[in-house]
Amino acid sequence: MRRVHLFGGALAVAFAFVGASANAQELYGTLKKIRDSGAIVIGHNEDSPPFASFDADGKPKGYSIDICNKIAVAVKAELKMDNLAVKFQAVNGQTRTPLLVNGTVDLVCATTTNTFSRQKQVDFLNTMFVTGNRLLVKKNSGIKEIEDLKGKVVSANQGTTNEKVLNELNQKLNLGIKVLSTKDQPQAWIALESDRTDAHMTDEVVEYGLIAKSKNPDQYAVAGRLLSFDPYAIVIRRDDSAFRSLGNRVLADLYRSGEWEQIYSKWMSTIGQPLSPELKLLMSMQNYPD
Repeated sequence: MRRVHLFGGALAVAFAFVGASANAQELYGTLKKIRDSGAIVIGHNEDSPPFASFDADGKPKGYSIDICNKIAVAVKAELKMDNLAVKFQAVNGQTRTPLLVNGTVDLVCATTTNTFSRQKQVDFLNTMFVTGNRLLVKKNSGIKEIEDLKGKVVSANQGTTNEKVLNELNQKLNLGIKVLSTKDQPQAWIALESDRTDAHMTDEVVEYGLIAKSKNPDQYAVAGRLLSFDPYAIVIRRDDSAFRSLGNRVLADLYRSGEWEQIYSKWMSTIGQPLSPELKLLMSMQNYPD
């Protein structure tokens, strides 16, 4: 009997050890970093309304910010850390990838297009918005389509898909455009406002946001046909399936519950963009079961 008791005790210890090891192994990558540091750091644009900008108190706000705050709440629940700090770090087209890869930020909540080229360095959650490149111009410029930009100066933010599309179309259509690489949207807007550029190329929905925020919105217009397909997604580090699964579950819950439509209306109404049936269908296709 004593031998049986000893065996039973050893077995219990073994199971406890295996269980503890399994629990320790469950946490890795971004979730482990967040638990160990006591904070989740959200990277965001400074001036890309309605996706990410600042409110009157200097706090980040916008469509992307609302979704990432939902992810932060889910992380708190997953780690059972009610006191987890939520911090914000401004990024732009040049800094978002390095700051994510080196661990300064844990996710990037901006207006980033998911591309295969970028997937060589980072990973993406499921799509949170779909837009495409168009032209931002002054109404009195006479510019209607990209072909009207032959020989003119056009800005695009450095390191973005907008810049890549502009360079490709410039070459393909033999337009002779002089491309001005700008740091961010405010710099591009100043260049357009002061007539240093004839047009700015960026995502359609961002252009409506810039116009809505300007001093003289009646002087500007979004022009031309859609020049690309740009699915926006929240950016995370590569090879982190646990954090990706958590983020995608948050997105699916938002689409399933209808809360995503509330977030959309809250922010897109500020730029006069109602929800189209096509975009609603695209988002609903990511309503994966739990």
